[in-house]
Amino acid sequence: MDIKKSCAVILAAGDGKRMRSRYPKAMCQVLFKPMISWVTDWCRAAGIEDICVVTGNGGEFIKKVLPDGVQTTEQAERKGTGHAVMMAKEFLRKHSGANVIVLCADAPFVDSDVIGQSFKDHSESGAAVTVITAQLDDPKGYGRIVRGENGLLQGIVEHRDATEEQLKINEINSGSYWFNADFLLSALDELTCENAQGEYYLTDTVKIAVSKGEKAAACLWEDSSISLGANDRAGLLKLNRIAGQKVLDRLMGEGVNFYCTDGVVISPDAVIGADTTIGPNTVIKGKTTIGSGCVIEGGCIIENSTIGDDCEIYSSMLEQSFVGNGVRIGPNAHLRPKTVLKDGVKVGNFVEVKNSVVGEKTSLAHLTYIGDTDIGCHVNVGCGTAVANYDGVNKYRTEIEDFAFIGCSTVLVSPVKVGKGAYTGAGSVITQDIPQDALAVARAKQSNIDGWAERWRKKNNWQEYFEKKNPKK
Repeated sequence: MDIKKSCAVILAAGDGKRMRSRYPKAMCQVLFKPMISWVTDWCRAAGIEDICVVTGNGGEFIKKVLPDGVQTTEQAERKGTGHAVMMAKEFLRKHSGANVIVLCADAPFVDSDVIGQSFKDHSESGAAVTVITAQLDDPKGYGRIVRGENGLLQGIVEHRDATEEQLKINEINSGSYWFNADFLLSALDELTCENAQGEYYLTDTVKIAVSKGEKAAACLWEDSSISLGANDRAGLLKLNRIAGQKVLDRLMGEGVNFYCTDGVVISPDAVIGADTTIGPNTVIKGKTTIGSGCVIEGGCIIENSTIGDDCEIYSSMLEQSFVGNGVRIGPNAHLRPKTVLKDGVKVGNFVEVKNSVVGEKTSLAHLTYIGDTDIGCHVNVGCGTAVANYDGVNKYRTEIEDFAFIGCSTVLVSPVKVGKGAYTGAGSVITQDIPQDALAVARAKQSNIDGWAERWRKKNNWQEYFEKKNPKK
């Protein structure tokens, strides 16, 4: 069967009480990404497009991060996992004859490989229900997988309901299941809440399948991390550590170099080319793409940006920016959203660039602010330059054409245009357009007043101190 014809129900009604959060538990982040987004992304990566998310209190927050086309339904009362799936009955009826995977929104490691392989096992076995399982050295708190003498799945017993003998079983329920949708609908009608918690257990569907002579199967997954979720901040930290190492392992396998991973945290959605070196204390967030042969050093923070090949970035922050090939940035630079640096650009110490396009081979020296500006190629922007792009109400753009030279401490008052090959004198305040190849000097003529400093010191009773520190030769 084709997995694309299947659907998914994701259980996301858990609150954030033990997280001490005002948001639902599924909104807590693992590597800067809400756990619910991990699960929906894995479904889509596996080929499952039809998804229904069961929300609870705070469902409006979850809806904001769901991909287009994902449906939601609300579980107003918390009566167990079986009850949560009952809330999706209308969605399940629309998928009669298909298969459905039920997933937990706080289990981010049930990835597309797990989903795909377990679907294959489920389809080929003809089972009504297939439980995805794992083996743990310490299975405390997990539902135990009970098999018959023939090894076939007989049922799942919750930890609190298990006998002493059943508690010795180390194969556990991961909380993820494949169902035949029609069987699941019928089984939901037979669920009862006759258990220690007075809840409707989804696990009881296995017992129902066996009682009806339907096949119940188990897909044992080698990586036990698929069973991990988070109920509190300590659990969330554990997930972050495991996820972080998984990302590093993947990147090293793809040729990315790390000489020290202290403080390195990288989004699972990041793509990094071979022969790129990531230094300590680097944080890479969101859907960032970094090319090959780059050096990212010294505590960089890069978020949702694209960086080309052979770039060097030191101790800088990049947000929603595009960087071409062979660009050098930093240390201590800041690229704010909508910044574009073309090939060969140099951005020096303490430079901030925002909503600007910087042409090839242009150099932005240190202590400079460039905002809402279009800069051509081979431009030199001197130290201390600032673009005054805001008048208190509106923002305006500045244009600097190819081969211009902006002298140190120039202030460009937007909107203004610097022509091709034009120069500005150091310390100028430019308020009018500069023609091509012209020199603009916009500053007061220097005037020296002899003896003024000595008279000022005497007036302020500072001359005697000055003379002690600076005796005449």
